[in-house]
Amino acid sequence: MKTRCVVCWIALVVCGFCSSVVSAAEAQDPRIRPYEKNPFYWQYKGRPVLLLGASDDDNLFQWPQLDKHLDAMKEAGANYIRNTMSDRRDKGFEVYPFKQLPDGKYDLRQWNDEYWTRFANMLRWTHKREIFVQIEVWDRFDYSRDRWPPHPYNPRNNANYTYDNSGFAPQYPDHPGANKQSFFFTTPAQRNNTVVLEYQQRFVDQMLSLALKYDHVLYCIDNETSGDEKWSAYWADYIHRRAAEAGRKVCVTEMWDDWDLKADRHKRTFDHPERYDFADVSQNNQKKGQEHWDNFQWVRRYVSKRPRPLNTVKTYGADGGRYGDTRDGLQRWWRHVIGGAASARFHRPDSGLGLSPPSIAALRAARKLESAIKLWDVEPANDLLKDRGDNEAYLACAPGRSYALYFTDGGSVGLDLRDQSGEWKLRWLDLKQGEWATTTSLSGGSIATVQAPARGGWIAVITR
Repeated sequence: MKTRCVVCWIALVVCGFCSSVVSAAEAQDPRIRPYEKNPFYWQYKGRPVLLLGASDDDNLFQWPQLDKHLDAMKEAGANYIRNTMSDRRDKGFEVYPFKQLPDGKYDLRQWNDEYWTRFANMLRWTHKREIFVQIEVWDRFDYSRDRWPPHPYNPRNNANYTYDNSGFAPQYPDHPGANKQSFFFTTPAQRNNTVVLEYQQRFVDQMLSLALKYDHVLYCIDNETSGDEKWSAYWADYIHRRAAEAGRKVCVTEMWDDWDLKADRHKRTFDHPERYDFADVSQNNQKKGQEHWDNFQWVRRYVSKRPRPLNTVKTYGADGGRYGDTRDGLQRWWRHVIGGAASARFHRPDSGLGLSPPSIAALRAARKLESAIKLWDVEPANDLLKDRGDNEAYLACAPGRSYALYFTDGGSVGLDLRDQSGEWKLRWLDLKQGEWATTTSLSGGSIATVQAPARGGWIAVITR
């Protein structure tokens, strides 16, 4: 993204360098927020921005090679990461946020400077590169099964409370989806556990004291939660309130665990735009094929009266993983990009492709597509396709101006151009290579046959 020149900060002045009009309001509120002209997408510094990502870990701020990884992401065209505030020691380099005392216990009132320095570095480095950060505050997997016994919040490991006054149990052996961990029932509308809530608030306050300095951060309360609605509402309101007290505005959401986006639990977010500024619908990426597309389009229609960005911070699917193969991962990612998602990120290996040759090719292809067709200017329009099989092709367009036609694995469909006369330019994007391929022409005034050059993923970019 080009740096805006000084003249552009003057209200309603057109700057030749930036080729855009920048209002005084945009200059005063440059943060990432829903795009004013199309709230299904994001804007930053007054301009629409498509968030695309691929990274190799989730709590990236703890990663030793983060700086170089961000450079590689930027070079590939990525501008979006998922950052859980997680501290579970899965790979050996992670640290806890609290200070460890000489006796081995932790003091939840004192910080481990290393943890927070890493977090501050991540914020600074991503801001410098204009890579947007979606923070997940709580991750249910940190506090159950084998990760609970050594955790600082476990009473046996800290100097601040006991099992009796905290209400915690020594073990939480069930999958966290069972939602039995007392950690997630502390808020006033739940069990009003003031003993533990104090330390949870201190943690969030410390996180915000660093993150609120920046304008490129989004906030998600939990990772794929099946928890109590009151827990999520409390922390969403808490973050909004703390931001307001600091003179800032932020965008907050929750990520529910249900794979079916039509499930009632998702409506806790969809039905409350006053609390949740966007929705993360990543769990749709457990679905495949036509159902994957249809469910996402159902959400777009459901929230259309109050449209908001729909993010997908986790795209599952990689050979050898548990949630589909590489082909599934690429198709899911492209269906969301073409289908109107505000963000799409490949999940970390081995549940996703991370930053790998297939995802890099997809990122580069998406940025080439964006150079020809601004996705915030088009709408999903499969109704204009004829002789289409399930999951064969997907269309986004601005009729009469531009069409982006995605083929999942080759194929041929009819494109209704009966009301659009004249000649059109058709350029093929080879998604496997991430490069432009052949260019040809297409005649309007009829239902035009569009046939992919070969098997594999292709996009027909059709413009005047």
